Order: sequence, then structure tokens, then C-alpha cells
Amino acid sequence: MNDMDLDAAQLREKILRLSARYAELAHGPKPFDPARSPVPVNGKVFGPEEVVSLVDSALDFWLTTGRFNDAFEDRLAKTLGTRYLLTCNSGSSANLLAVSALTSHLHGSDALQPGDEVITCATGFPTTVNPILQNNLVPVFIDAELPTYNIRADLIEAAITPKTRAIVIAHTLGNPFDLDTVMSLARKHNLRVVEDCCDALGGTYKGQQLGSFGDVSTLSFYPAHHITTGEGGAVFTKSSTFKRALESIRDWGRDCWCAPGQDNTCKQRFGWQLGGLPHGYDHKFTYSHLGYNLKMTDMQASIGLAQLDRLEGFIQARKENFRELYKGFKKWEEFFVLPEPTPGSDPSWFGFPLTVRPEAPFTRDALVQHLNRARIGTRYLFGGNLIRQPYMKTRNFRVHGETPNADLVMTNTFWLGVYPGIDDTRRNYILETVEAFIKSAAF
Repeated sequence: MNDMDLDAAQLREKILRLSARYAELAHGPKPFDPARSPVPVNGKVFGPEEVVSLVDSALDFWLTTGRFNDAFEDRLAKTLGTRYLLTCNSGSSANLLAVSALTSHLHGSDALQPGDEVITCATGFPTTVNPILQNNLVPVFIDAELPTYNIRADLIEAAITPKTRAIVIAHTLGNPFDLDTVMSLARKHNLRVVEDCCDALGGTYKGQQLGSFGDVSTLSFYPAHHITTGEGGAVFTKSSTFKRALESIRDWGRDCWCAPGQDNTCKQRFGWQLGGLPHGYDHKFTYSHLGYNLKMTDMQASIGLAQLDRLEGFIQARKENFRELYKGFKKWEEFFVLPEPTPGSDPSWFGFPLTVRPEAPFTRDALVQHLNRARIGTRYLFGGNLIRQPYMKTRNFRVHGETPNADLVMTNTFWLGVYPGIDDTRRNYILETVEAFIKSAAF
């Protein structure tokens, strides 16, 4: 049958079938060549299913959130065991939503106010901290600990003042922070907790899913992360009050909760009187929060929906790569501080962090440059000690005590990839390359 004789449904089916075949040919795995192939520190892993789902959503041409996003939100919420989950356009935006929601008027007297202090970690990712500054709150930086690379939880209580209202920290490279201590202090001092799980999807602490401890938690779906939608992120919570605030701030700050393309869900669209507006002002254009448009598109969500089928395998691959790299580096422990999971945790690792000991016969930078010349991807631990970053010079923040470990991370720490695209061959190539460098540097 000629394509011109096909109806829309038949033509759509053919397009999707050909899309799958194209993905197999164009994006199928390539054999590893140690003389040419890169070993990235992270990257997207996908197959025909993601391409077909993306094309399927494109053919709908529903360019904002729609049926794919609804399905993605619902399935991911069930996976995480949370009541409410809202997608957004990045993990950074997810953190902005989470911290901004702490300031919502919906919390009444519990809403954070400008000048309130928020405990965080000196070695955090910038966009874990930046929403604190953007909301005119004051970050209070605490040193990191090695070998978990998380906040020194033993220092938190001494940093708390009458102005302290919240704790906002990430599970570093997927390794859970000390949730027993953090949540105990939060209850004792009536502090809100935001769990940045952008690097930690699928990890657990004492058998409980990460993200289920705090008031609000966040995820990132950038291609480097556990699953990808390209750009994208999510916020999740068990609180209906937080959900309402998050949704409003994500959707321009509007008071209305109608989904895109819908009107009058509340059945009184022109029956409200809020703020200084006249009675009957259109509820779709009534704004109760300072908000943004941070929504995810249906095309992005369609990729994430297909990626969820791979999540369990992705997590297991990350754990295996971490275990094998640990075994390989164990014999060089005199040169490196090796990473350790937080006691009681089962991390879904984002990376394999290493700190070159100050007494080692080589530097972090020399090793990293050697690895990069061998096409092996590396990353420093984000911004190192954030209080040393140039953009912090004019910011309002406080540092509790000294930060020697954060300074050591800044000068001596880097991490290697454990993402599912790294297999036995690539992992062995990493270890062989490191071994050759150590032999040349140490003997």
C-alpha cells in the first residue's frame, strides 16, 4: 500500500516503527576502542523505546504538559512512594521551587521570612544554595566530612541560632547524608528540611527511599543523571500545603490550579475576590505567589516515561561500577581517600569520588590531566568550597567554624563516572590508565 493511501493512524504506526529501526541503526552501542573511544564521566543511555516515545509525543504536537507528563508524574510518584510529584524544567528549578515553597504564605506563621537562616553544606552544588540567596534567606555553611563527602552532621546543632529555620542539603554523589541526625535536629528545633536528591534517585537509608524524609525533595533529569528527559526535574512531597505552593510557583505564581488547556476547574472562575482585585476578577489571572513558568514539556516527559523502564537496571549498573572501582582502587589506598557509604545507607551512586592524599607523590590536577589525555572523563566535586567561589564575594552568608575538609575537596578531590554506559572493558581501561600513571609518578 502506498503511503499516500494510509490514514493517520496507519501512518503514525509506520512512523513509529521506522523510528525504532532508525534508533537501532543510528544510536546503537559502538565497540570500545581504547585508542579512540572516550569514557565519559556520565551520559544518557537510551534505546529505540525512548525515541519512539519522543516521536509519539511529537506527533501529538501538544507542546506543553499533557498526557505523557501526567503518566510520568503518576508513575514516578508511585516509584518513590510519595503522594505528590510535579515535574519542572530542570533540577535547578526544582530546588528553586522547593526553597521558594518554604516562604509561601500558605504556611502562615511557619513561612520563612527574609533574613532567616538555612543550614547547608560548604561543598554543595551551587543551585542547591542559590535559591536560598534568591529568596533573601541566609545560607549557613558547614564543613563536609570525608569519606562520605556529605555535611558534617555533628556540627549542625552548634550552628543553629534563633534565626535558623531550615536545612537544605544534597545527598552528595548519591551518598545519603546522616538522615538520623538531620531529621532528629529538625524535629527538635522545628526546622524544615529540603532533600536535594538530584544525584540520588533510587538510593535508600535504613531501607527507606531517599526523598521521603524531608518536607520537600527534588530530582534532576539532565542527561548526566539517573534517568533523563534532556532538561528536566521534579519536586515531590507528601504535604498538600506544600504541593499547592509548589504548583503555584511553578505555574507563573497563579492562584488557579487548572491544567493547561482547561478552564473553570473550581467552578467559580469569575466568583473570587482576592487581594486588592475587584470581585469576579478572572481566577486564571490571579497571582498569589511570586512565580515563574517552570513546567516540563510533554516531549521531555515522554522520554522520562520510557526511561523509567530502565531505572532498576540503571541503579544496579551504577552500584556495580562503584563496587568494582572500589576494588580496583583499594590497592592504592596509600595515595587516595576512598569513598564510603554513609552507615545504614544503600546509595544509588552518581559518581566515584576520590581525594588524593596531601602526602601522595602526585597531585589531583596532574592525575586528572593524565586521565583527560586518555579520554577518560573526570569532574571536580562541583564548586569545591563554595565560599571561595567568586560570585559569593558580595553575598550575605554565614560560615559556622572552619572548613578544612571543604578546602581539601577544593584542591584534592575529583570523581570518576559510574553511569550505566561504563562496562567492564571501559572500567578496566580506567584502572589500567590510573595504574600506569601511579607507577610513573611513584617509582
